[in-house]
Amino acid sequence: MAAPTLQQPSFLLANLKTDSTTKPLLQRCQDLVKIIEEYPAKELHLIFPWLVECVFGSLDGIIAGWNLRLLHPRNHEYNIVMEFLNPSGPMMKLVYKLQAEEYKYEVPVNYLPGPVKACIQEGVLPDCPLFHNKLQFPLSGLLSLNLALNPFEFFMFNFAYCLITPKIYPQGYHGSSTDSAYFVLVDTYLKYFLPSEGNVPPSPFLDSRGSVTAPSPRSSSVSFAGYGVHSPSLLKHHIFHQPSVNADPSAQEIWRSETLLQMFVEIWLHHYSLEMYQKLQSPQVKEPFSPTEEHVLVVRLLVKHLHAFSNSLKPEQLSSSPSAHSHTHTSPLEEFKRVVVQRFVQQKLYLFLQHCFGHWPLDASFRAVLETWLSYIQPWRYTGEKTNPQVDQSRTVPDKWESFVQENLLMYTKLFQVFLNRTVRTDLVNAKNALMVFRVAKVFAQPNLAEMIQKGEQLFLEPEHVLHHRQPRGYLTPSQGGSFLSSRQRVMTDVVFRVKSHVYALEGQDCQYKQMFGTELRGAVMKLIQIIAQARQTAKRISDHSNEMASNNSFLSWFGMGPADHNNMFTGAEPEESGECLKKTHEFLERALENLCQIFKLNQGQLSQLISNLSSSQDDGNSKQLPDCIQGENGLILTDLGRMQIISGLRRFDLHYQGDPELQPIRSYENALLVRLFYKISSLVNERFGGHMDALCSRPDFLGRLGRHYLAEQDSSVKLKHSPMSRRTLERNRQPRLSLRSLASYRTILLLLLCYVVGALLSFGPISSTLIILTGGFLFGLFMTLFGDKLKTH
Repeated sequence: MAAPTLQQPSFLLANLKTDSTTKPLLQRCQDLVKIIEEYPAKELHLIFPWLVECVFGSLDGIIAGWNLRLLHPRNHEYNIVMEFLNPSGPMMKLVYKLQAEEYKYEVPVNYLPGPVKACIQEGVLPDCPLFHNKLQFPLSGLLSLNLALNPFEFFMFNFAYCLITPKIYPQGYHGSSTDSAYFVLVDTYLKYFLPSEGNVPPSPFLDSRGSVTAPSPRSSSVSFAGYGVHSPSLLKHHIFHQPSVNADPSAQEIWRSETLLQMFVEIWLHHYSLEMYQKLQSPQVKEPFSPTEEHVLVVRLLVKHLHAFSNSLKPEQLSSSPSAHSHTHTSPLEEFKRVVVQRFVQQKLYLFLQHCFGHWPLDASFRAVLETWLSYIQPWRYTGEKTNPQVDQSRTVPDKWESFVQENLLMYTKLFQVFLNRTVRTDLVNAKNALMVFRVAKVFAQPNLAEMIQKGEQLFLEPEHVLHHRQPRGYLTPSQGGSFLSSRQRVMTDVVFRVKSHVYALEGQDCQYKQMFGTELRGAVMKLIQIIAQARQTAKRISDHSNEMASNNSFLSWFGMGPADHNNMFTGAEPEESGECLKKTHEFLERALENLCQIFKLNQGQLSQLISNLSSSQDDGNSKQLPDCIQGENGLILTDLGRMQIISGLRRFDLHYQGDPELQPIRSYENALLVRLFYKISSLVNERFGGHMDALCSRPDFLGRLGRHYLAEQDSSVKLKHSPMSRRTLERNRQPRLSLRSLASYRTILLLLLCYVVGALLSFGPISSTLIILTGGFLFGLFMTLFGDKLKTH
């Protein structure tokens, strides 16, 4: 009987692999539900790694799995997947069933985030307790190290890693959707394992001791108190000398919550260390990891939920003194809420946002990064309290959040400075970019917030003698405190010490802090205000010009009685530069100016003086509003200042087509067949009679003027400055020639048909109507030749 039992798992796995290619997803899931219910853990153990890979895909991205990031509610498989992967669903039951038997599953260290992998390969203990006591040492050396994870850790590792695995999106898919199965599952897991109300539901499978076997417990030297803070004493621990482990029974209640959060933070955020970030300041260093917009949106979801989770801490626990309060009256989950944001997320999110601010493209997709940052620095938005709409309009930040602002000072000041440097390189005429500036200014203009930030800066700049002695970077270290449950007793009550420890832990002991309300940054804000004012004027000028052009498109011009200007089709106007968007741009920038003045205490007189100086310094003429250029041999050449003006949307060229008018792209109002036909006819005529046309147009008499009216390009009354271009090409395009392209326009065809219809009504035949049309065209040209110059002057 022993032999069949040993062979059964291999047959089970083989059958499942076969079914995965032949059966539909619904039937496969139904079969898996029965297998999970009926088979013992010993047999399920061998199919678990394969099943996880089938669901989430392989770590190298070769196997796509169920494509959770591309699965949406409109797909008929969506509900099947969500039911199977639900926190109380069959897949999680399988995890708990294996967890009770203490099985282990290996993950190569090479798939860990860069800083963690580098730490392990250098033989140093990582700062995250999640990776302690799990290393498997092969004989081949450190390069092929593996982590031995329990079933819950293995499941969550693959689930979290699924987000950063490169995916090949189908054609036409835009991505970054917040209704995908993956996004919804992240939200579901967070609400289940980090509940704002109540406790985490117990596992349905219990071991012999009456509880689910937790992962290898932390040692007393690896506590929540040290998580997320670089501890010199901790980092000196060599991985070959990992400390002994003693179970902490009172903490087992929340081990799943802790594991899930640590896995999310490590896999999604821990791609940059402080040392790596400092190296990235060099432009020669290649980026180690570049997050996608979808990745950032999931991170924002995590930030918002953690704020709500932390803010659900009971008031009596929040107000109690950490040093005096006994932990016997505090549940582990409540204690977890107290430290979750500062100890688990702060440092890694700070470096993550630093990287995104500095390396993200200068386009509207940056909005995802911006909102993630604004969500983190506004925890008061996620308290779950229903406020009075009238009170909410003032949006005063309650005084109780002052400690949060102080303990996250760099999140406000340093990232605001980085955003400022980014904004001056952005096209603020674009409504989406203007909205981002308005959003930041609106958030920082909330009453009390600027004062809290300023007070935090003053505390940090207190003289060193305020502290008894200056400790190395990493103030709140595990070496200073005991286990997680005693961490509250180790929290420093000295506000100055707390602010300094925060800055040194995130920026290093030798950081050069720049004050947000200092002289240097105030000058940068004044420069931004000037750029905003310029962009606002540019938006108004473009809007006025668009309205003027629209008014000129009258009914008569549609019938061809106005000048035809093909160049108007190449003005370079973007959808974001439509009249409605330009109005939004003006509104966003106007309100951003008001908020910036409120934040930095600028009175209306200073603002008016700044804008008036800007207006007086700007040139009035259209030619003087061009970007800064120098005159080259073949035309204008942009300077560095001119490039910056174009990027910022402050100035721009009036784009006009300068090539061969006959070779312009076929318009939607033209018949493509006729355009090509008339081009061939006119090319033959021009090639055959080009010399005669040139001689005719060169004559100074009336016939020469008449020839130039029909055969030569009309001189524009406005002399435009051209970009560098060959003069020979310009001269060739200006040579006299016959152009029949206007006859291919549907407007011209319709007018000719109307003329023939009117002629038929007046009893004229086709030939007579043709002669009348040609005569009318000739007489119109004759009239324009005789009186055209006088009409232009008037």
